[in-house]
Amino acid sequence: MNIKYRIYIDEVGNSDLESSDDPNHSFLSLTGVIVNLEYVKNVLSPEIENLKTAFFDAHPDEPIILHRKEILNARPPFRILIDSDIRDKFNRQLLALLKTWDFNVISVCIDKKNHKETYTTWRYDPYHYCLAVLVERFVFFLESVNAVGDVMTESRGGKDDKRLKES
Repeated sequence: MNIKYRIYIDEVGNSDLESSDDPNHSFLSLTGVIVNLEYVKNVLSPEIENLKTAFFDAHPDEPIILHRKEILNARPPFRILIDSDIRDKFNRQLLALLKTWDFNVISVCIDKKNHKETYTTWRYDPYHYCLAVLVERFVFFLESVNAVGDVMTESRGGKDDKRLKES
């Protein structure tokens, strides 16, 4: 039986090259978290679900996704984090879990303005370029541990999802 890993991928920033002159939008980063799928099933998923249930009364029929922005701003379903004592307790418990979990992280960052200026004729979409590099590194990881794997990206919505599936 082959060991199977998954890389979960999410981005920070956007792939819009027209916004690259704006210092707040000049970079795009993709980060992948590599985890053994048996470990996800037996350890990581139960522990994170227990944390969500303990703090946010999570229910399997209405899964809670831990989005950083909503957590930081204590937006629903994270309203309880307005209370600084509860927020501190949540942060401590989450950090304690992160210290114990077995995972690898790969990040790729692109300077969109430089990319736009360097490749004037042939220009690869910044998101897809970062994705190709990230997946290549994931393949190197899989080869190093003699395993197989798959890729899961966060939904980007509409046309971006279609282009991502084609890519």
